[in-house]
Amino acid sequence: MLKLNIKNETSRLRKVVLGTAISNGPIPKLDDCYDPKSIEHIKAGTYPTELDMIAEMNALESVFKKYQVDVLKPKVIQDCNQIFSRDIAFVIEDIMIEANILPHREEEVHAIDYIWNQVSPDKRMILPKECHVEGGDVMPWNDYIFVGTYSGSDYANFITARTNIDAVIALQELFPNKIVKSFELRKSNTNPRENALHLDCCFNPLGKGKAIIHKNGFLVEKEYDWLVNHFGKDNIFEINKDEMYAMNSNVFSISEEVVISEKNFTRLNAWLRQQGFTVEEVPYHEIGKQEGLFRCSTLPLYRD
Repeated sequence: MLKLNIKNETSRLRKVVLGTAISNGPIPKLDDCYDPKSIEHIKAGTYPTELDMIAEMNALESVFKKYQVDVLKPKVIQDCNQIFSRDIAFVIEDIMIEANILPHREEEVHAIDYIWNQVSPDKRMILPKECHVEGGDVMPWNDYIFVGTYSGSDYANFITARTNIDAVIALQELFPNKIVKSFELRKSNTNPRENALHLDCCFNPLGKGKAIIHKNGFLVEKEYDWLVNHFGKDNIFEINKDEMYAMNSNVFSISEEVVISEKNFTRLNAWLRQQGFTVEEVPYHEIGKQEGLFRCSTLPLYRD
């Protein structure tokens, strides 16, 4: 049986599912896109190539190997974008929860069936049908579970709204000993600078009590203020709209001290080093064109 243990975002990583860019398929049609940033790059003729994305994911994998992290991968589906493994499932404590994902993406979930089937049946959870949830919106943080959501009456109009309030309630019922804290996110189908696709697109907790945040990603200022107060203003790196667009908050912690970040994030990486972090810089700009980065393409299974 596969042992699972995820209590937070920063404890020492031992096992992770890393997505794959192999057989990523042709450039999608505009109608088949799930986010405004991909649409922007398709229109501009700058959508990333499979070869570039494979190279970037290989660079990420080599950092995991450097830190002796056991890397698992989804089974390759022909002509299918399987980069963002965070969308398809997530682990809290020792329970694996299958995401109720956009309907066209169910194939991606089945690509990790071989991992799912290694988890003890009483530790596998599929939420009820009415619960929409993706892993990018769910952050275990010790006594808390932070969840990005959108509860507007126009929820159904936003392909960018991925986690609903039913899922927030279901998570609270599943983990009664934790405080499930939800955050209303700003959504846009058309403007990537006004769209927080998931919570990790505008916020990410780091080791040493630090965090990255983008104020405009939050619809309710009080909820943003709560996070700032929780971490402390001096511990927070505030990113601007362009940095959010470039996915500066979507870094990934291997441990309390080690952060994987994009090599072009010069302002952020300088700050991280000032705070005493080891920054592993990886080229990931091409994958970022699909509104996802390091946290999106990783599904942690075990942290010490």
